[in-house]
Amino acid sequence: MTALQERIAQYRKMANDDPDNELGHFNLGKLLLEAGQYEEAAKSFRKTLELSPQFSKAFQLLGTCLVQAGQRDEAVRVLQEGYGVASRRGENIPREEMARLLEQLGQPVPEAAKAAAPRAAAPGEGFHCQRPGCQSGPWARPLPAPPMEDELGRRIQASVCADCWMDWLRNYSVKVINEMRLDLSTERGQEVYDQIMKEFLGLE
Repeated sequence: MTALQERIAQYRKMANDDPDNELGHFNLGKLLLEAGQYEEAAKSFRKTLELSPQFSKAFQLLGTCLVQAGQRDEAVRVLQEGYGVASRRGENIPREEMARLLEQLGQPVPEAAKAAAPRAAAPGEGFHCQRPGCQSGPWARPLPAPPMEDELGRRIQASVCADCWMDWLRNYSVKVINEMRLDLSTERGQEVYDQIMKEFLGLE
């Protein structure tokens, strides 16, 4: 079994054990897309959007799968809808990627979505969380300090909101340790834990 196949098996188990966890399905979809299993990956991204309809990156990757699978009409529909979601949330990277895909398909970028304007930030707002699926978008609460005293901790503070970090710390990390039976006293266990944390937080 290759390293990619091993990770697909790990995330497939995680998605099956916790079917309401959108990030388990999202990360499984990313790995299946990497493996060229486009139809299976599309199923994972559809499940992600069923659980988290504002997950603009999932729209982008679902559209990519559908293009690769030759399902052009559905790809256009998904990308146009996702473009609107990304525009409303101020998420420029997936929005621009979906615009590029639409142009490659010979389709116009939706004008109505372009017109969406963000509201003015209130005092203490304005931090844009980079974690895929963050519900706060560009109006999240920043972490007051790095969660760890190293380069990764500083990256987390700069890129991830306080709510998403606490979601990892209190909820998702526990599931990862239990469902994957990680032994954090071993180098391999800590390596897998750190990799999944980075994927969860959108740092990969």
